[in-house]
Amino acid sequence: MNALDKALKGGVLNYSEADFKLVDQTVEKNTQIINKINYQNNTIDERRELFSRLFGYQVPSTSDIKAPFNADLGCHTFVKENVFINKDCFFMDLGGIWIDEGAKLGPRVSLITVNHGEAPTERRTLITKSIHIEKNVWLGTGVTVLPGVTIGENSIVGAASVVTKDVAPNSVVVGSPARKIRNVRG
Repeated sequence: MNALDKALKGGVLNYSEADFKLVDQTVEKNTQIINKINYQNNTIDERRELFSRLFGYQVPSTSDIKAPFNADLGCHTFVKENVFINKDCFFMDLGGIWIDEGAKLGPRVSLITVNHGEAPTERRTLITKSIHIEKNVWLGTGVTVLPGVTIGENSIVGAASVVTKDVAPNSVVVGSPARKIRNVRG
């Protein structure tokens, strides 16, 4: 199993030149696509095709991802129908990001699936855990979601919140770390 497959599966990856050559090559290739997304005047359809090249599958025609956009890898993001991703989002997707139908991400949302070992001697070790943004979730401006988090269906995460643990469906959470303040109304 190569480093990309191991990372997507989740767990501990010991960074070595041999293991991460494929990761580094993929990052380099996908950075060129990201630059085309961000620095060319693309129509929504042209942008969707560039995102399809970046992600490695056809992005649904009902989904819209705005530029500028940035990712560390790019090809471990999985977007379903009717998703809206606003400007200036950053996806550290080595561990896998799944965004379900109808999800809305505000500007400058960061989805982070990678961490490092705590001990100084383990800092080159990568720990990957996937993020799942379930159906009809709304992430406000500047939200950061940390590795291993699932945000439950219909939930809302308030602007500038840092989500460190799973969010139950139909919840409104805010703050750093994000805490539930109530259920979604309606």
